[in-house]
Amino acid sequence: MTIPLPRLSAPELRRKLLRLGFVEDRQKGSHLVLRHRDDPGRYAVVSIHSRGIVPPGTLKHILTTAAIEPEELVGA
Repeated sequence: MTIPLPRLSAPELRRKLLRLGFVEDRQKGSHLVLRHRDDPGRYAVVSIHSRGIVPPGTLKHILTTAAIEPEELVGA
């Protein structure tokens, strides 16, 4: 059973991705690209321009490209 997606701001999402083994690769404007240190094919693009909550569809897409299950994100 899948848990519901957490409600996170962009800075919170960035911190959780760093705890899961991602490193900051580059940033262009407000878009931060993170790559997994062990598997460079896993990446995440986080838009840091807003202090609001990351929309659920955007968060789902980020988790899909980063190959992360919502359970892992909650535990990080």
